[in-house]
Amino acid sequence: MNGQLEKLLEDIGFMSPSLLEIVQGVRQTVNATADASSLDITETVKYGGILFSAKSAFGGVFAYKQHVSLEFSLGANFSDPHKVLEGSGKFRRHIKLTSMDEIAAKHVAEYITQALYQADK
Repeated sequence: MNGQLEKLLEDIGFMSPSLLEIVQGVRQTVNATADASSLDITETVKYGGILFSAKSAFGGVFAYKQHVSLEFSLGANFSDPHKVLEGSGKFRRHIKLTSMDEIAAKHVAEYITQALYQADK
């Protein structure tokens, strides 16, 4: 883990230990999903959050005051069977998370799988 990433995680933890737990849970889910797909991903600190990339950037995780947002670069192209994607822009969609339980309840791994598939094209 690089210094910028360590500092960002430290800052999030100082702001809110519960938000840090969610951010770390999302990172673990991204990494586990990428490992299952045999894809290498990178994490970069940018725009106040952590951006994820495979062959191309596919999303990021950002901590706000009351929630964590998992954002997908091409989320508008996703199927959304669980109706958890928010946003109405031309490309991006996001999932708001307020607890660790929501990572499973909102089927985050399924959406990350879609993002990885698009990023690996």
